[in-house]
Amino acid sequence: MKKLLIALLSLLTFHFSNAQNAYDVKLNLKNCNDTTFYLVRYYFTSQYLVDSCLRIKNGKVQFKGNPELDKGVYAIVGQNKSSVYFQLFINEGQKFTVNADLLNIINTLKADGSKENNLAFSYVKFMTIKSQEFSKIIDASKGRKDSLAFLTEKQKLFNDKTVKFETDFITKNKGSFICDFLNLTKEKYPDNIPKAKNGRPDSVYQYYYYKSHYFDGINLNDDRIINTPFFGDRAKKYFESVVLQNPDTIIKAVDSFFANCKEGSAVYNAMVGYLTYKFENNKTMAFDNKGNTLTFEKAFVHICDKYIINGKAKDVYSEETVLKIKQKVDIMRNLLTGSKVPDISMFDTIGGKAIRKLGFDTAKTSASISDLYNKNLDKITPFYKNLYQVNAKYTILVFWAADCGHCETEVPKLNESLKTLKGKVDFNVFAVQTKPELYNKWCKFIADNKLDFINVYEAIPFNNIRDKFDIFATPVIYILDKDKRIKAKKLSADQVVEVLNVMEEVDRKKG
Repeated sequence: MKKLLIALLSLLTFHFSNAQNAYDVKLNLKNCNDTTFYLVRYYFTSQYLVDSCLRIKNGKVQFKGNPELDKGVYAIVGQNKSSVYFQLFINEGQKFTVNADLLNIINTLKADGSKENNLAFSYVKFMTIKSQEFSKIIDASKGRKDSLAFLTEKQKLFNDKTVKFETDFITKNKGSFICDFLNLTKEKYPDNIPKAKNGRPDSVYQYYYYKSHYFDGINLNDDRIINTPFFGDRAKKYFESVVLQNPDTIIKAVDSFFANCKEGSAVYNAMVGYLTYKFENNKTMAFDNKGNTLTFEKAFVHICDKYIINGKAKDVYSEETVLKIKQKVDIMRNLLTGSKVPDISMFDTIGGKAIRKLGFDTAKTSASISDLYNKNLDKITPFYKNLYQVNAKYTILVFWAADCGHCETEVPKLNESLKTLKGKVDFNVFAVQTKPELYNKWCKFIADNKLDFINVYEAIPFNNIRDKFDIFATPVIYILDKDKRIKAKKLSADQVVEVLNVMEEVDRKKG
């Protein structure tokens, strides 16, 4: 009997704690014609349906469930899902009732049991009314001779009133989530701007002030901010527009941001996912003052090394995905601008013919290829064409396949466009055919298009070029300097001449 009593008490305790952690949001809506309502969660820059009420009678709506909702801002959406009736703050105490007349929402919104939502409603009401008043003033100014002066005066009055209201509101409610939420919408500009030499406000000072104060007052350890309609757009604007789009500058900004985040938090996890995706897929290329190309792969590699591969993103990526990211980054790390590429030992059409006669064209297994190689090493060695043997200021390294439709267009185009640089720029082209089984088709293509390259292919598959040079689609074009360091990578045929001209111009200015 005693054991049964203990079991019943445990069961009651379990149900009571679950009930305490449930949510129950009721809406009493006058003049409601919708038969369905949705509770929508904001998350970073997206919105997600979290609950629905499908049976509405006399405007009575209820969203109820267990466990508690993630704290943040939610939207009340009607059955056509195209418009938001109003927004709610879901925070501590998730059981309350909202009353409103849908014919006059702003003036009638009231929350029973939620002080925070009433604060939000009062703020929205004031700002909406003032905005409507100013719209009427704009209409009234049309046709007036002094419309500009009239509007300027009214604008100042409008700004003074709204600024005072907002200042008083934030002072009175400091520390509340509604104030933190409002801070996400505020831009931080300097008050006293020094003058530049030209007598105008110093734009450089303004930029650095704006950048350094961009996240002022925003608690990046408060996970509620990720569930608002403003944080995602604000974070994206910072990394896409505010921070100088240079990989080294981006890396500093990323590290500075994460230094203010708690590892594993919702903000941390969302930003790791966003920044990883952004810089993995950013193909923008620029030049530094030394003529080197700048790509965002460097930022991607840094983020992966520091925030993913070392196990700091367990809630973002599975172990399997992290392993794949590591494999990708291990390749990319060695192919960043400025890296020295590994040497390649290949064979041209003449050498290839000789090698094929030795039986390499029919050898299928690693063992048979190694056996052939060891037996014929003295015959093979003289035919090697090595990348590092190319003696030129620039080496254009091209990987292509004779059965690639895009290559059939790009490679001849590259050949023709480079003719404009003959005698002007010191370059050579080391063009690698990636599919040895297409030997005959490759030879014919070279002859038909009169490719003025060092044309080679991998008759003996020891170079592992696909992994070493990230070759998973063709063509792939690199520009290397005289020491075989990467100056530019993954260019189109049209870009090669343009990039070489820029590099030469930089060199001329330095000289």
